[in-house]
Amino acid sequence: MTQQAYDSTALSASLTRREAIAGLAAGIAASAVPVRAQTAAAPSAAAALLDDAAWRLLALSPESATSLGLDTGAHANLRGMLGDRSAAGQTAVAALVRADLARVEAMPEAGLDHATRTSLAVVKSAYRTALDGFSLPYGDVTVGGWRNTPYVVIQNVGAYIDVPRFLDADHPINTSADAEAYIARLAQFPAVLEGETARLRATAAQGVIAPSFLLDKAIRQMGASLSAMGSGGGLVESIERRTREKGIAGDWAGRARAIVTKQVAPVLEAQLAELIAQRKLAVRDAGMHTRPGGDAFYAWALRASTTTRMTPDEIHKLGLESLAELQGRMDPILRKLGYTSGTVGERMTALGKDPRFQFPDNDEGRAQIIAFIQKRLTYIRAQMPRAFSKLVRGNVEVRRLPPAEEPGAPGAYGGPGSIDGTIPGKMWINLGTTRLHSTYSLPTLVHHEAIPGHVWQGEYSNQLPTIRAMLAFNAYSEGWALYSETLGDELGAYDDDPVGKLGYLQSIAFRACRLVVDTGLHAREWSREQAIDWFANTNGSGHDEVTSEVERYCSWPGQACGYFIGRSEILHQRARAVAALGKAYDLRDFDNAVVEGGNVPLDVLAANIDQYIAAKKA
Repeated sequence: MTQQAYDSTALSASLTRREAIAGLAAGIAASAVPVRAQTAAAPSAAAALLDDAAWRLLALSPESATSLGLDTGAHANLRGMLGDRSAAGQTAVAALVRADLARVEAMPEAGLDHATRTSLAVVKSAYRTALDGFSLPYGDVTVGGWRNTPYVVIQNVGAYIDVPRFLDADHPINTSADAEAYIARLAQFPAVLEGETARLRATAAQGVIAPSFLLDKAIRQMGASLSAMGSGGGLVESIERRTREKGIAGDWAGRARAIVTKQVAPVLEAQLAELIAQRKLAVRDAGMHTRPGGDAFYAWALRASTTTRMTPDEIHKLGLESLAELQGRMDPILRKLGYTSGTVGERMTALGKDPRFQFPDNDEGRAQIIAFIQKRLTYIRAQMPRAFSKLVRGNVEVRRLPPAEEPGAPGAYGGPGSIDGTIPGKMWINLGTTRLHSTYSLPTLVHHEAIPGHVWQGEYSNQLPTIRAMLAFNAYSEGWALYSETLGDELGAYDDDPVGKLGYLQSIAFRACRLVVDTGLHAREWSREQAIDWFANTNGSGHDEVTSEVERYCSWPGQACGYFIGRSEILHQRARAVAALGKAYDLRDFDNAVVEGGNVPLDVLAANIDQYIAAKKA
């Protein structure tokens, strides 16, 4: 699919984004007529319903349309829009989800193939979970996404982070129409910030204020962003650089700078003032148990993140038991390397201080990390025919996180690119300090974030119906990425590298620790400091890395629990397939069954493996 010219006439339409959403919310009940129940459904009817649901949701999330490469042709107007983050915008999304869930639930499944029934099950699960979230008195809820949070704006949440990164990394600039669309989005940025600030005030009025240590970090980051806007900052630099590279004539930098300095900066300053005001009322209590309705929010967040009904006590216990098993595997390796004294965590801490495995904490070290990642990508890409019977491209670009975002960000994250491949997948690496990374931890990070992890798996989802490329489940997404680390080990990545093997096992143990720490913070009244000390001492992870991790769990309750639970379920399904198929079992076919089934809740994953086993037996 080639990029098509953006219809610039849409930029001058009299209907504003907010007015359009208000009209959509009012008209959803009339437009979303439930499908009349019949004894059987034509596959084409179900496909049409799924496609219609996708485009209705994309209309409220135009950034997703751009990231997926779908803002072309009849939908080109989406390239000049930003989603509405105000309370009215949230109401519109909830109304749309409620109406379309009714349509999907009314669709009879008799006569449909397994793939279509799977897509319907995915929509039902994602939409029901989202509606349960929208029914809570506060919080930022994503439909088929992982970033659910009680706090509208904080150190790793908010348009002040998302919009600049999106405009630079995902919004294409190949023509003057693309540049006009960039300017149009920039002009909408102030309204997006205003909507968030209003929700910030409303949430604070309910007594829900982020922990003081999170606000301190967010205030520093937002202050840095605001300072850069004095001369335009990255929002101006991005369009100036890319239009120059493409030879697109026009005063793009001047137009962007005028919007940023005169419109965006004052509104961001007001949002910063609100955060500062809330900081005066904030406490250090880290967990949801101290917030009004916090236990209910955490119960929902755990269900959304794990797609299970596991309780905090069950998850906590699983983490401790799994950690003991993993450290039992690490102990003999450490002894062979000469690390014999102290707990596994203490010995891993000592290993982490060995300069042989570190990078210089300067620009030279940052360049070495990027080069190291590229080398590992080359290695693991060559192993993929051993793990998959049908391959994808693995279109990935390694990029440093924007420096203003790094203090509140994890060590890395990644995801697939556009459906047509014009926007590559990204492996974002946090290089604020090279102490976040070591030569023995980076290989597993590559497997997790890029290949065969998030980027690789996402390319299979991009081949499914549009709604399936949009909806994701944290336990599957992160469970697959963690399973990808195991695949790397099984494919021989550490056969001659015992230190690398330790890095892999520590990475899996890291996710077991997350089960303990997340539930400890939100259900067992752990403090931030208690969580950091337990995590660092138990797993031997670096203090900088663990601090950022623990603070992330405070702003995204429950999300950290999806990784280990998802991986455990994939391994359980694999063991079930091995037992059922015997000599007919093939790792490559199993892995393809998991990724080609798409991003699903864990109960639907089990149904997909049932189908795979039955087909292999037949």
